[in-house]
Amino acid sequence: MRKCVLAMLIAISACSGPAADPASVARKALIARWEAQSARVTIIRDDWGIPHIYGKTDADAVFGMMFAQAEDDFNRIEMNYLSSLGRVAEAEGEAAVYQDLRMKLFIDPAVIQTQFAASPAWLQTLATAWADGLNFYLHMHPEVKPKVLTAFEPWMALTFSEGSIGGDIERVSVKDLEAFYGTPRGAAPTAIVEHPTSRESLDPDQEPRGSNGFAVAPQNTANKHALLLINPHTSFFFREEAQMVSEEGLNAYGAATWGQFFIYQGFNANAGWMHTSSGADVIDEYADSVTQSAAGYVYRVGADEKSVMSRTVTVNYASAAGPAAKTFTVYSTHRGPVVRQENGKWISVVLMQEP
Repeated sequence: MRKCVLAMLIAISACSGPAADPASVARKALIARWEAQSARVTIIRDDWGIPHIYGKTDADAVFGMMFAQAEDDFNRIEMNYLSSLGRVAEAEGEAAVYQDLRMKLFIDPAVIQTQFAASPAWLQTLATAWADGLNFYLHMHPEVKPKVLTAFEPWMALTFSEGSIGGDIERVSVKDLEAFYGTPRGAAPTAIVEHPTSRESLDPDQEPRGSNGFAVAPQNTANKHALLLINPHTSFFFREEAQMVSEEGLNAYGAATWGQFFIYQGFNANAGWMHTSSGADVIDEYADSVTQSAAGYVYRVGADEKSVMSRTVTVNYASAAGPAAKTFTVYSTHRGPVVRQENGKWISVVLMQEP
């Protein structure tokens, strides 16, 4: 087995010279905090390279978990958060602008930051350890050059709390979104093929399908131990396998989606957990007849007339000439963001985007 104590990785050169500026002083204090936490973390990699993380506290285990994940595949971590933050185009260019716009319709960083500030202290502590573990990794590995995210902030963890293959947001067509928001309001919209999402979701499957998992009780096994079969239906490297242990009682083994600090599928001494797909109603679409008044766009709900809400969203992207940006005025009803136009009506979507 290979063993590495995270604290042993520290190799910070002592600085000398004139008094440092405030930013330099703050940076040194931050590094000192990371070093202190790393001293409370041990990472043991077994013969298969799987990290087993031990910390004094749950937060220490999270810190070590993220450091180990970054060692194994920092690129996947960064790309998952570029996606959840709506910043893929900053790495991949203009072709990803409407993918980012789609995400920004549902995930507003300002709202997430407000939610983080109001979240319980234990969650803020874990999210801070999450960011610190990633930032410490980047500090210790200057040879690693992030595409975009050179620093992680604790609130970012809340933008990616769903750990499956793809969230419901992928049901929103990027092409339909471009047709709607890429056309000036008042102009004839780009032709849109009739959107099948809602109708197809209501039709019964021609064949049974879905993900699966099996739990076998101890009395039904040869060695009288429970068995749990988890079928994640993912590519081989979609998740990191790991164990997280802390002196506060945490001891979980299983798989975590890259960039997340919890065991998404796994087991502890008392229970095993997994996830499967289901037919639960987790996304709805609403069609509204929208008209323009002196005060702006309006629609009717029963006997009431409501105003269509609007806000400005800027999507940054990389171009041959350097950083560039596109700004959109986006719309939403009281139900959710408007994502396309169909048969003359504006379609808004409600889905599970809350962290």
